[in-house]
Amino acid sequence: MLTGYCPIYECEPLPDPEAQPYHHRWLIVDQDGRALSAKQRPKLKEIQLSLSFGYLVLKGEGMLRMDIPLDVIEDDESVVSEIHAGMRRLRIVDEGDLAAAWISNFLGVQGRLVKIHPDEKPL
Repeated sequence: MLTGYCPIYECEPLPDPEAQPYHHRWLIVDQDGRALSAKQRPKLKEIQLSLSFGYLVLKGEGMLRMDIPLDVIEDDESVVSEIHAGMRRLRIVDEGDLAAAWISNFLGVQGRLVKIHPDEKPL
């Protein structure tokens, strides 16, 4: 049963109703562009999420916090790519190397934080 809203797919949900518009807007993918699941990587559930002043805030034990802007207008098509998530083909925007380093260091495997393009339905 859903007890909140989960901005990053497979991470713990937030009880904050302000997170509803961001439910499943991000996911973490491996180097091949496949979404990581909490079953594969249980440490995904240890990422602490919050919303603060227009940012999605990621925290994890032993890590500095990472702030990701919530509402960025994606008008640069050069940063947009596609992945397959289940039976869906999704346009995504990579959140960059700093976010990838944070994710990779925390999980202990190569990973990237990607945002589902605003024109796409969330997962």
